[in-house]
Amino acid sequence: MTNVLILGAGGQVARHVIERVISNDSIHLTLYMRDTSRLNYLEASQINLIEGDLLHTEKLHEAMQGQDLVYVNINGQEDILAEQTVQAMQATGIKRIVFIAAIGIYSEVPGAFGQWNQQMIGPILERYKKATNLIESSSLDYTILRPTWYTDKDEVDYIITQKGETVIGTEISRKSVADLVVKIIEDLNLHVGESLGLEKPGTEGDKPAFKS
Repeated sequence: MTNVLILGAGGQVARHVIERVISNDSIHLTLYMRDTSRLNYLEASQINLIEGDLLHTEKLHEAMQGQDLVYVNINGQEDILAEQTVQAMQATGIKRIVFIAAIGIYSEVPGAFGQWNQQMIGPILERYKKATNLIESSSLDYTILRPTWYTDKDEVDYIITQKGETVIGTEISRKSVADLVVKIIEDLNLHVGESLGLEKPGTEGDKPAFKS
């Protein structure tokens, strides 16, 4: 049995992950979120719902107990919550983390798209930079995912770039990001110590097509 704690379980990417693994009897999910009523429709025996704030240290430590992997998919206060998560993992002896960040944290997006991306989410990127620096400098077995701009397309179509490589694609479906998260859940040794850019091939441009 692989025990997985999802922080920010109500997010759209996280929901795709849950849908993919909920039928796998070898995976037990602990879903941590502010409002568990949003997922009350889930009835699988291998799911545990925890309602709470990630800044609630005691509750977060309790949720960490016995976990094999912590998947972090948060929105807002990314640097503060990353620090809280890393401290909780270190205190409870949990090593494996998957953290969803954003494209552009290493200035890996060139040209007009990079400039547009910085203009649109500059403050968010700064928080993600702090978060990823903290995770990368920790003793955790991390995988950082840096998706470009999300779409809700019903497709799984993506390529991976490593840290230090440029990213030119402007879009990625949420289902594509979820696909890679699921692969890591199914193989905890996959992409350990890597920071991966995620983009859909053929979406190069000055900005995502849906923003034109």
